[in-house]
Amino acid sequence: MTLEALEQALIDLLESQSETAQRVALLNRLRTLLHRYSPFADEPVDCVLWIASERIEANDYNPNVMAPVEKRLLQRSLASDGYTQPVVAVAQGERYVVIDGFHRYLLGRKNGALRQRLQGYLPVTLLVSASEDTASRIAATIRHNRARGKHQIASMSDIVRDLHRLGWDEERIGAELGMDADEVLRLKQISGLAELFADEDYSQGWTVN
Repeated sequence: MTLEALEQALIDLLESQSETAQRVALLNRLRTLLHRYSPFADEPVDCVLWIASERIEANDYNPNVMAPVEKRLLQRSLASDGYTQPVVAVAQGERYVVIDGFHRYLLGRKNGALRQRLQGYLPVTLLVSASEDTASRIAATIRHNRARGKHQIASMSDIVRDLHRLGWDEERIGAELGMDADEVLRLKQISGLAELFADEDYSQGWTVN
């Protein structure tokens, strides 16, 4: 079969799908197939799928908070320029949990004009590396936020506490979240939990007067 014949066969197949859900499912299947044979198959952005927004849910640990003026600007950008960045998520059974792009997800799902334009779907790229466990998903979200300088100290201290409870030591927390030892220690002190310091000596250098 020639490339031209293949293209025509795909056109005929796509045009035969009268329902949006059917056409989207077919497009997602084709994109997934192409991604499998792509030289960039290890890059999540190589495969952007359209997922029904009802199947996507926010995580419960995101410390990234957007100011009202920034949210209005994002809404204007999405309305004027469209979605130029997909929502980053991990698959959890039949559902998807947001790793990055919470505000893009929220506006696309809740804003009437955007939801109508997107016909109830959102562009999603899947992060396979973070689907193993809760700690890996938390770390992936924090890396995305910190890379943009978007994180809150109080919430970050809660994240460090949770990762510690999930069995991560200081070295791994620092390596995965891009922190040095002093920053990890400072965030542990903000949490104020004795359990975080059970295995180490107390440092007078971090005493709060």
